[in-house]
Amino acid sequence: MYTTVGRGGPSIRGTQSQAIGRSKGGMTTRILALTDALRNLVRFELLPGHRFDTIGVAPLIRGIQFDALLGDKAFDSNWIVEDLNQRGAQVIISQRPARAQKLKIDAKMYQWRHLIENYFCKLKEFKRIAMRACKTDKSFSAMIYLAAAVINSR
Repeated sequence: MYTTVGRGGPSIRGTQSQAIGRSKGGMTTRILALTDALRNLVRFELLPGHRFDTIGVAPLIRGIQFDALLGDKAFDSNWIVEDLNQRGAQVIISQRPARAQKLKIDAKMYQWRHLIENYFCKLKEFKRIAMRACKTDKSFSAMIYLAAAVINSR
């Protein structure tokens, strides 16, 4: 946490709790989203741009029952696969080339992965989300909920 003294007296500044982090593209925020089969937003997590996606998976799927999880290579982690197997959920995750044991994936369901990508495209049609115009993570989360409501009403 940074403390500075300016005209108004001491103030605390920083981005520690605002889900902003430095990545290759500069200061960014990652949005991890969980949608249902009808592409409705169920839950999402905000992470700083420098954090791994796997960190946000546990709170994202906690307390939710589902039959399958479709994800990209960022979700290809042994603990995620084990958790999904214990739940009885089907694992439809694009695998990293270095994976020692290849997972068997349903080819028909694998084709549905584009639905979450399409959802993010619809979400990023809203300029305030695409450019992270909100300063705090609370206002950015509220903007995502608002955009999700507009997307669902279309």
